[in-house]
Amino acid sequence: MKAEQRATEEAPGRPGALVRPRRMRPHNADVVRQARLYADGRTLVLRDRRLRERRYPVGAGGIRRAVFVQPSPDAWEAVTKRPAERWGVLVFENEDGRDVLSVPLAEWLPEAGAVGILHLKPAKCLDRTGLRELAAALGIPVEEKPRSESGERVRPETGSGQAPDRAVHRELPRWHSWIRGLGLFGWLVALVVAFAADVDWCLPVAAGALFAVPAADAVVRVGAWWRNRGDDGRRFAEAVVITPDPAPGEGATPRFRRTASVRVLPGDVVLTDTVGQERWLGRDGAHGIVRLVRLVSAGDRQPLGVEFRDRGGEARALLPWRHWFAGPQGRDRWEEMVSALSASATDEVVRSTRQPAGITKPWWNGHSLAADARMMSPLPSKDARAETSWHSSVIGGNELLLVPLFSLVLLAGLFGDTLPARLAGLFSLLTIVAECAPATTKSLFSRFHYDKPYKNA
Repeated sequence: MKAEQRATEEAPGRPGALVRPRRMRPHNADVVRQARLYADGRTLVLRDRRLRERRYPVGAGGIRRAVFVQPSPDAWEAVTKRPAERWGVLVFENEDGRDVLSVPLAEWLPEAGAVGILHLKPAKCLDRTGLRELAAALGIPVEEKPRSESGERVRPETGSGQAPDRAVHRELPRWHSWIRGLGLFGWLVALVVAFAADVDWCLPVAAGALFAVPAADAVVRVGAWWRNRGDDGRRFAEAVVITPDPAPGEGATPRFRRTASVRVLPGDVVLTDTVGQERWLGRDGAHGIVRLVRLVSAGDRQPLGVEFRDRGGEARALLPWRHWFAGPQGRDRWEEMVSALSASATDEVVRSTRQPAGITKPWWNGHSLAADARMMSPLPSKDARAETSWHSSVIGGNELLLVPLFSLVLLAGLFGDTLPARLAGLFSLLTIVAECAPATTKSLFSRFHYDKPYKNA
């Protein structure tokens, strides 16, 4: 049914029949840049972050239909319990009705983190991702099937217990979770044995096992930095790069000026927000970016923002004008972006909603891409630290407190008389440093420079 092989970075097939992943943080930039779903003739191809391909033939003995499974009608349940399926799932089936490949729509919508579930209907999300166009390119009919009373889709009995493949993107590699879990488990077991059976050499084993927790994080972060460092110059060598030119007095920070960008490639538009989250929007196909709409105020016709719209007229990204094009070089950058995209540029009046006296909110409040406008603007220092903190945004904030506390149990051994105690103390010290030093350094750098507005901003 499927075959695996290595691929090049260029996906063959029709440019429009190409589905791109959701936006992701810098440590997963290789997912956004390389993972794709596309059609290669009569074959559906799923390519992962390492350019490994799974190929699913279409036709006799392969995929025969696609079933669009609607999300739960309870929006809260859809977002909290199954966030990847909050807009539904497209399931590719064979001729026996067995599920072959399950594609959660939220995993393949580039602006998934920037648009709310209430602002985008599931059927429209299916179009925006390009999955409906992909199915059409493969000659696969898309249909919808009912759900059972339990909320699951009604499926035929096929007698096969084989689970379908899932086209999802892990936030962290599987080995990372295993090492962290084994490290915590090994620390607990070795510590119990050391004190219960009075086995001295279990102390450094316990401390070393706990050190594996921050070490696994460090490997992921350093590896991502190294990959991105080498990849950026090569992949974007010929891109037209648009960086923000904010108006004076708008609170622009070094982080915003150095991180946020719009990069125009021959077949893609790459948007990077203030905290480094990257997403790729296509320029071809039924939902490629073909139009820039400058939103202006109703009264004085002052520019407020810029929408990137696709061929269907749907807004896919939103840039606040005052943070991107209101500076001394802003007009030139606006014209450069319009020229690079070869897109039509028009103005559209925004009808602002009335606000209570004394309350001033951003003009984009109520816009379907309000979250996008916020992330494409300078963030308050506290918000920027929270969004970029490894512990609060990726791992979980409690680890920064708990792991050093666990290490304190054996830290005093650093001044002990025996070699096992000293080794345990050394590993404990390394664990505390590995856990706390990066977070502390990053926080201080943010407070005193990176997220502090320029004096003339």
